[in-house]
Amino acid sequence: MNNAASLLAAIKKGKFHTVILAMPDMQGRWIGKRFTARHFAKSVAAHGTHACAYLLTVDMEMDPVPGFALTSWDKGYQDFALVPDFSTWRGLAWLPGTALVVADVLDAAHEKTVAVAPRQILKDQVARAAAKGWSLKMATELEFYLLRETYESAQKKNWTGLEHYGTYIEDYHILQGTREEPVVGEIRNLMEASGVPIENSKGEWGPGQHEINLEYSDPVGMADLHTVYKHGAKEIAMQKGAALTFMAKYSDKLAGSSCHIHASLWDKAGRRSAFSSGGKPAKEFRWFLGGQMALAREFSLLFAPTVNSYKRYQAATFAPTRIAWARDNRTCGFRVVGEGDSLRIENRLPGADANPYLALAATIAAGLHGIEKRIEPPAELAGDAYKANVTPVPKTLTEAIGLFERSAAAKAAFGDAVHAHYLHAAKAEQAASDRAVSDWERGRYFERI
Repeated sequence: MNNAASLLAAIKKGKFHTVILAMPDMQGRWIGKRFTARHFAKSVAAHGTHACAYLLTVDMEMDPVPGFALTSWDKGYQDFALVPDFSTWRGLAWLPGTALVVADVLDAAHEKTVAVAPRQILKDQVARAAAKGWSLKMATELEFYLLRETYESAQKKNWTGLEHYGTYIEDYHILQGTREEPVVGEIRNLMEASGVPIENSKGEWGPGQHEINLEYSDPVGMADLHTVYKHGAKEIAMQKGAALTFMAKYSDKLAGSSCHIHASLWDKAGRRSAFSSGGKPAKEFRWFLGGQMALAREFSLLFAPTVNSYKRYQAATFAPTRIAWARDNRTCGFRVVGEGDSLRIENRLPGADANPYLALAATIAAGLHGIEKRIEPPAELAGDAYKANVTPVPKTLTEAIGLFERSAAAKAAFGDAVHAHYLHAAKAEQAASDRAVSDWERGRYFERI
């Protein structure tokens, strides 16, 4: 069992020279410090470390965004504490001699948790479920594009005209997959060696596009594994002279990359599925699905957090455009799969750019809302959801911001502080996009306007 004693014993034996203590930021990236193993064992293991609270108030470029309640220039950008969760520690096989420990975020006095930290938001939703006698099993399916580029060469090319590892759509293709095994196989195997249980990898519906599936876990454990994998995949690709991207819509001509979320509800001990009763879907299953569908638009900000996210929602691309459900129908926003104990709901709205802690928290919160309000889902959709006259997904980040801002359910589920924090972050992201002048605009208007 992973605990402080086992990590300290491994350090004492000389297994590790470096320990990374990291927290997920608002974008779902690992942010933290690298310690010498000696110093970590001596001073950090017992008390954690400090970090600037601005880490939960900056944008993608690490620019401080004014207007957050957590901290600001007026408050002096004080510290908060990163406290190790030793149940998460693992050796990173692609960085020999390095261990990673996930941190929870507390105030500088170590007296209370920071409510707006993504991992805490997810923990709070798990606690809400536990208080009602439930636990959850969840899994994420994360897609990416693999490129014969480095991140530096891609930047020099202004991220255009990049060479893909594949030259044709390679969904399930084994031959093309063999070409990519030096990178994808390395990701698969090094994740396994790092305690990230992998089910499989497969080509996806784009040239050089892949999906690597992790085994399901509890919600917080799943988000931790997802983030270790997402971060590690980039580092392994870098070591191989390659690059991969988790943009939701990397190219307007190619399929987007998703992060489908599978969820099932269980009793508190995790032994009995609450979704299945006598081999048939239970009322809790219907209500959980009904809640997810009822709040899909209001919570879309947590599934699709960037301007780019909404460009993925295109008909006939296996990305959803409608809030509909059906059994094993990939045109719907919600796909029901499995039987008996494996019965689960697949939410197909999140893109690969989603912060897993927030997306899983939103999934749980919506499902609990459905159970509390006994919300029945609409009738199962038959046929092509792209052609159906049912509620659409939001088309832009601006629309999603308005829905989230007006959402009483979001305020009730997450609390006013979390609601205001992520609403403010989204508005800052939209404002940054509104100020930007794109290559498309220059190409269209430079001469001809």
